[in-house]
Amino acid sequence: MFLYKAILRRRAAQWRKAPGAAVPTVCVGNITVGGTGKTPHTEMILRLLTQAVRISVLSRGYKRKSKGFQYVRTDSSASFAGDEPLQIKRKFPEVTVAVDKDRVEGCRLLAEDGEGKSVIILDDAFQYHRLHADLNIVLVDFNRPVWKDCMLPFGRLRDLPERIADADIVIITKCPRWLEDERKQEIERQV
Repeated sequence: MFLYKAILRRRAAQWRKAPGAAVPTVCVGNITVGGTGKTPHTEMILRLLTQAVRISVLSRGYKRKSKGFQYVRTDSSASFAGDEPLQIKRKFPEVTVAVDKDRVEGCRLLAEDGEGKSVIILDDAFQYHRLHADLNIVLVDFNRPVWKDCMLPFGRLRDLPERIADADIVIITKCPRWLEDERKQEIERQV
């Protein structure tokens, strides 16, 4: 466990010094494995901004079989693009969606494409240590808060809990419809 944490601390230090992309970037990520609502929040950002700003989405394309940088089309398959990038492209066919494991190269190619994108949404790139986004949004599941969880394999944390301080915006997801003010304040103190 000590070695794993040391590696994560080193990667976090690299991330803080990493360069940004040629165009503004917004990262939607988390520090736990799965289930915090990254894709729905990415879609919310698209709904809010696509009328005002030219946006592209760059994802790793988790579990895809294709390699390198690929544009996602509405008729792409999940094995080519990954489930979530394909879902986003089908809901927002006017938005450029691409996949690339190398986020630096993916951002470079999107910035250079002929469509003149002005903002790139990075899906699940908070742990990508070679690129530092201009705005980092980190999602935390209300039912499994970071400050009460443990590192893998004993818990669901894939990153150090103190990395929450590197976020520009923290969104608590999956909250009950009604939440007492005292509970809200308790959560704010933890974040």
